[in-house]
Amino acid sequence: MSAAPIFQSVLSPAIVAWIEFKRALGCRFRTEAAVLADLDRFLIAQGIDALTAEDFAAWSLTLSRLAPRVRRQQMHIVRNLCLHRRRTDPLCFVPDPQGFPAPGPSRRPFIFSKEQIGALLHEATRLPATFSSPLRAEAHRLAVALLYAAGLRDGELVRLAISDYDPRRRTLLVRESKFRKSRLVALAEGVVREVDHYLAVRRHLPHGIDAPLLANAQGRRQAYSRDGLARGIRCLFCAVGIQSASGDLPRVQDLRHTHAVHMLLHWYRAGFDAQSKLPALAASMGHVSVTSTAYYLTLLEPIAEAASQRFAHHARTILNPEEGGGHV
Repeated sequence: MSAAPIFQSVLSPAIVAWIEFKRALGCRFRTEAAVLADLDRFLIAQGIDALTAEDFAAWSLTLSRLAPRVRRQQMHIVRNLCLHRRRTDPLCFVPDPQGFPAPGPSRRPFIFSKEQIGALLHEATRLPATFSSPLRAEAHRLAVALLYAAGLRDGELVRLAISDYDPRRRTLLVRESKFRKSRLVALAEGVVREVDHYLAVRRHLPHGIDAPLLANAQGRRQAYSRDGLARGIRCLFCAVGIQSASGDLPRVQDLRHTHAVHMLLHWYRAGFDAQSKLPALAASMGHVSVTSTAYYLTLLEPIAEAASQRFAHHARTILNPEEGGGHV
């Protein structure tokens, strides 16, 4: 774990107070702290004793290597700091967001088909073992299964310990994930079989209750890193030949998006009101609010298509009861 940044610029008291305030509210604030540390170093290097519009513009130029969306996010982080400062210093500078880079269109999630998920699982079983990763095939197969079928974030997956799996209750305990929230995730029967099989194969590796679930080093208590696991999963995407319409590889988090979409499609096709299911899905996925989960209802074409088909079916039933086999 990297050490917490040490702030030393003229803004250091305000930065520390802002970080402590946000973390007291339950935010991890790691990315924000890193951005503010970068600003802090810039202010020290330039000998700046007060943040002005010119200083902010000069710091923003150092972000030119980043994509416009990322630059905009980082500039907003500094703006939020300045807004917090203004509560006690009405005259302090606050950046005008009108001058920030345009956000641009967000990347549309790639939604895997069930056939593609099956192909990824099959391809994972073919991965050869290595000295540093004797269970490479088993670990990657389980990773795909949990990211898709349990809707986990990749960071949550690599932090799982063996003790987080309860075979009796068929649950995974996700500890203090995003927004410092912990949650229990219920596992389907097929996923339980995947976990049980993996643990049976894994028994010759360190097996203490705090040992990582996805272990990658024989004889050592070492978990896969988030980046290392992501590289392996992207290799599976390449091997299976899965890519978006634009030719890009899917992102690892698209497996989680697919989980949400497939769950909603399942409810639609089963005749349930998916809107009423959003709180349960939000809790399972660790969303801070149902609003985040409702995104999948409004923006993904498979959901809209399923909703249209369901409406058309009900409309036919009402207009022509004999065709629908129902009654008015």
